[in-house]
Amino acid sequence: MTDMTEEEANALDDYFTRNLPKVNPNIGGITTRLGFRMVALDPLSEDYLLTMALATKKTPTELIGELVREKLAVSP
Repeated sequence: MTDMTEEEANALDDYFTRNLPKVNPNIGGITTRLGFRMVALDPLSEDYLLTMALATKKTPTELIGELVREKLAVSP
């Protein structure tokens, strides 16, 4: 997979800004789970996750899992 150009990224941003995805939490998938609730992120956290996801080629979900495991590892 190649990196997107700035023009391609802007086109996708424009498309998804104008055409919000339709989701149905009752339909299963890799990002849904019974009883799971989405949480809102502040802009700094969102930017960090998206930047790290692009840099490491991991999903934001994988990164959050790693952060939680790191936090648990250092907890008493």
